[in-house]
Amino acid sequence: MTAPAYGGPATGRSPGDSTVARAVVTGIGVVAPSGVGADAHWRTVLAGRRRTGPISLFDASGYPTRLGGEVADFDPSRYADNRALVQTDRWTHLGFAATALALADAGLPEQAPDPYAWAVTLASSSGGNLFGQRELQRLWSSPTRTVGAYQSIAWFYAASVGQLSIRHQAKGPCGVLVAESAGGLDSLAHAVRTVRRGASVVLAGATECPLSPYALACQLRSGLLSAETDPERAYGPFDAAASGYLPAEGGAVFVVEEWGHATARGARVYGEVTGWGATHDAAHTTAESAGDPQQYARAMRLALGRAGVEPADVDVVVPDALGVPRYDRSEAAALRSVFGGLAPPVTTHKSLTGRAHQGGPALDVATALLAFAHDTLPASAGPDTVAEGCELGFLRAARRPRHRLALVCARGFDGFNSALVVRGAPPSGTEQR
Repeated sequence: MTAPAYGGPATGRSPGDSTVARAVVTGIGVVAPSGVGADAHWRTVLAGRRRTGPISLFDASGYPTRLGGEVADFDPSRYADNRALVQTDRWTHLGFAATALALADAGLPEQAPDPYAWAVTLASSSGGNLFGQRELQRLWSSPTRTVGAYQSIAWFYAASVGQLSIRHQAKGPCGVLVAESAGGLDSLAHAVRTVRRGASVVLAGATECPLSPYALACQLRSGLLSAETDPERAYGPFDAAASGYLPAEGGAVFVVEEWGHATARGARVYGEVTGWGATHDAAHTTAESAGDPQQYARAMRLALGRAGVEPADVDVVVPDALGVPRYDRSEAAALRSVFGGLAPPVTTHKSLTGRAHQGGPALDVATALLAFAHDTLPASAGPDTVAEGCELGFLRAARRPRHRLALVCARGFDGFNSALVVRGAPPSGTEQR
């Protein structure tokens, strides 16, 4: 492959400044309700196909929320051997798959040729829920009163990072970020910092599997989940009929690569992470909370400022899109304050897949980068009727980008706010994903 002509400043420096390493995305691995692989995800987004439905990973008939987004027909044995699978949770299985797909997409080997030049930086909300549920049930229901030897590592929120580091021999700086949904963007920002500190390749992003009795009960306690039984109406961010979100599994993993390393091997470049911002509300989430729009807007401004771009330059905003009326109004207010008199061009597809916590924003970044690769900004999957206070520039039809800039936004439980600016590379015109 030949790397396309691609330029533009990296964060906080002039185009001619070569003193700061640039971090580009060369591989995308998607494992989500929208499909396995970037191709399948993109087709779902373009078609606006809803992939949520009755939860099947366990019997959810006794719960107020019985719908969710699952990865259909997922076969983890295609991506890891049985020894690794029995030691780990489905959340990590999804990570095995997304990482394998990302490395293949980037044209990189399964194992690092230079282990100390590769790193892993993922985000996680709650770890191995299904595995932990099974083991704790065995502890309290069986005469032996024991758990399996792998309970301590399979449930642990850093398990996927550790497993992927071992599997791919990535022995550089590795870590896990925990900021509820906001961490899915923080992981990519940290990947850029890791590249600037000397890494050649960083595996970044997030997968989640919050679909177990325990995990669902924890989410229900927040009062933010939808109890609607019609999949077509259950999750509608910014819609007048919005009633909460649907939980989902999956996410995306990216190969974030140092620019010189990528061009030296002729890699295909999807785009560059050029700016990011993270703030905190400094307040616990309560039953009346809606997030602090000022702190959320501040994260967006930080991301735009570090990218060296103006709000008017942004082709599309991919919002957090919680689907809870008061949070949707708060998010809309934050966006309007950043974009001033402009109507922010917004597209969201969470209603198609459900909300995968940390995995959701990673999936949004994949959508933005694929949109630039295909030279097409996809239409938003709703709202059908815009709720009062949520008036934004929702894309009602696909269109071409102008500046190839996307602002991806996310918020996490208990006050986390993150925003990320990605600049898409010019489309190759010869290769479609």
